[in-house]
Amino acid sequence: MPKLLIPFLFFFCIHSHAQKKTLQTKPIIGKVIIDGKIDEEDWNKASNASDFVMFSPDNGKPIADSKKTDVKILYDNNAIYIAARLLDDEPNKISNELTNRDVFGFSDSFSVSINGFNDGQQDFRFFVSAAGVQSDCLATEDKEDFTWDAIWESKAVITDFGWVVEMRIPYAALRFSKSKKQTWGLNFMRDIKRDVQKYTWNPVDAKIGAVITQEGILEGIENIKPPIRLFFIPYLSEYYQQNDLGSDKTFKAGLDIKYGINDSFTLDAILVPDFGQTKFDNLILNLEPFEQQLNENRPFFTEGTDLFSKGNLFYSRRIGGEPSTVPEYDAKIEEITNYPSSVDLINAVKVSGRTENGLGIGVLNAVTEKTFATILNTTTNETRKAVIEPLTNYNIIVLDQRFNQNSSVSLINTNTSRNGSYRDANVSALLFDLNTKANTYNLYGDFKYSTINDINDYNGYKAALNFAKTSGKYRYLFSGKYLSENYDINDLGIIFYNNYHSGYGEMSYRIINPTKIFNTFNITQEINSEIQNTTGKTQEGYYKVAINASTLKNHIIGSGIQINPIDRFDFYEPRENGKFVFIPKSVYVYAQFFSNPNKSFNYYTEAIINKFDETNRQTYFFNTGAKYRFNEKFSLDYRFEYENYKNDRGAFSDDYDESNIVFGERNQEVIQHELIGKYSLTNKMNINLTARYYWSYSQNHDFFILQNNGHLTPNESYNVNQDLNYNLWNFDLSYSWWFAPGSEVKVLYRNYGQEQTDSVKKNVNTNLKDIFNSDLTNIFSISIRYFIDYNKLKSK
Repeated sequence: MPKLLIPFLFFFCIHSHAQKKTLQTKPIIGKVIIDGKIDEEDWNKASNASDFVMFSPDNGKPIADSKKTDVKILYDNNAIYIAARLLDDEPNKISNELTNRDVFGFSDSFSVSINGFNDGQQDFRFFVSAAGVQSDCLATEDKEDFTWDAIWESKAVITDFGWVVEMRIPYAALRFSKSKKQTWGLNFMRDIKRDVQKYTWNPVDAKIGAVITQEGILEGIENIKPPIRLFFIPYLSEYYQQNDLGSDKTFKAGLDIKYGINDSFTLDAILVPDFGQTKFDNLILNLEPFEQQLNENRPFFTEGTDLFSKGNLFYSRRIGGEPSTVPEYDAKIEEITNYPSSVDLINAVKVSGRTENGLGIGVLNAVTEKTFATILNTTTNETRKAVIEPLTNYNIIVLDQRFNQNSSVSLINTNTSRNGSYRDANVSALLFDLNTKANTYNLYGDFKYSTINDINDYNGYKAALNFAKTSGKYRYLFSGKYLSENYDINDLGIIFYNNYHSGYGEMSYRIINPTKIFNTFNITQEINSEIQNTTGKTQEGYYKVAINASTLKNHIIGSGIQINPIDRFDFYEPRENGKFVFIPKSVYVYAQFFSNPNKSFNYYTEAIINKFDETNRQTYFFNTGAKYRFNEKFSLDYRFEYENYKNDRGAFSDDYDESNIVFGERNQEVIQHELIGKYSLTNKMNINLTARYYWSYSQNHDFFILQNNGHLTPNESYNVNQDLNYNLWNFDLSYSWWFAPGSEVKVLYRNYGQEQTDSVKKNVNTNLKDIFNSDLTNIFSISIRYFIDYNKLKSK
């Protein structure tokens, strides 16, 4: 072994000797009913987990006797059982707001975190609120993924001494090894909302960046024989749609399948998918040279996709998104009369899991159908079909090897194959994430290689290396990366910038325990520089200071300033390779305030000013909102955003001439109102309202021609109207009832419309009238999903 490599490996193998608690569990002899009573004899014989310690805000402080918390665990061949007694000397003050699933609201909660491989890498977390609402997530050190939903049972009861939680978590909701004797990572957390305090069973040192590696141990589960994990979720849905063009009824039926290949791996498949009731997209007037990146709202592509998100190579909205081509046609005698905005998904399958040796394997495959546009010959009045998206297969494969409980190396490959002589793409990546055993230092990076097969084939790559101190009051990060000119992941991923190299540095200070003024306090300094590879010109360069804190009254405040002290160049706004436009120096300042979210009435406000070193060029942003909780069942949340761009400059993508790229100097305003309402009938039955009105305009007052040096010269002769006025309205009113575990009835009324013109109207009332007098679409739908467990079906 090379001598230089020995200290490197030693550095990343330093061991931590932190003491971990151990809880012994026992098998169930009799029968345990999940009723919140905890009166079965088996519970009396179970070992007790107690002596909780505060996680935040006063890290390390023992829990008071008046809030004493005791937890016990039992198991059988099908599931583990958890019982928790949570004392409270003021039980009438226990917060218990009813919410939707996976929404915490203002409610005390109890949770269990389980790591079936005890590898310090990923938790399965299950939460129960004092109102009995369930939440669950897959958790890594980077994020908690609450889009993942498991099927499990729970019961919460508020008593005269506090409250009680009882849970039954089937092995089907967990992943673990095949060992006869199981050793799991385990922790419990109690969240007391009115005091804004969180306690854990196994102490978690806030000075250490990693949380999962600081869990306790669960022992005692032996010789279990879990049943077959096979679940069917058939669905039926019907839609009625009405607009000015008429009305239409649609009936759909399909099936989701979940199959446990073994104790560690699961197959998920959707046949004839239906995403008609997913949340609407928050579309905007997009003047940028890039597409608008949209959130994923389809359950199949959000649930349990942590493996596929590694490396940021997977943008699931590509699957079933906009067609990738525009048909050729003779504009003199033809016009496109129908161009579908999306491509239908035929089916999708994903397999994911992890071996007992820590190797995670994920495979996702989806197929979208051949899609056509309709073209009308205006002379003969004949129509023809033209392919705008061929039959396409999307595939991603991930291999992720974990070791030392907190480190990993990953291989990823994404592939897009279009039938026929259309563009194909492949991206391969190597990732590594190395942490010291004490989780004090972190070295991570990647190398990615893209291949595009098209009319002109091309390849590209990206490399990055990062080193960080991740524990203690003082922390830092140093980062460097290089992206080649032809690096392109946009067939199954999303990337806006390439062909540059950069260096980034960050230093921060934080308090670990509360002071006389703050519960938490953090100050961060950043410096960043990005250089375009071909020209050597700066495309980004700034110094930033940010402060974030929470007060003893649990208000959150933040402020910051970002200085761009050097001139920069934008290589994307001209929308032509080799061209760039000058961006002057600028200063960006922001401030924000969030009142205590645990109060019945809470609010927030945020203001941003971005001032450029150019006459009257500046941006203002104001964001505010308020939420009022009328009682445990009913709440309303209002949000308002205002943006103002003065003398902003941008190119026109629809009037393009590479020899004379025209820029406009424009003023733009954006106004957005959003209202969110929730009424919970029970902890399994909710009525939800979401309404959004968005209006924006862009008005040009001067025009320019882009010069080769990146500067603009006036163009007095240009007189094309490039103004835009954009109105958008969305309204969703839904009723949801989880009538059985994993089974839901959902009724949705949706009303929406949009209007875009080149006539700017600056009066809000006029725009509101226009959108409501336009062709609004009304959709009424009802969907029923029923969860079927093969084992219960078989027993019947």
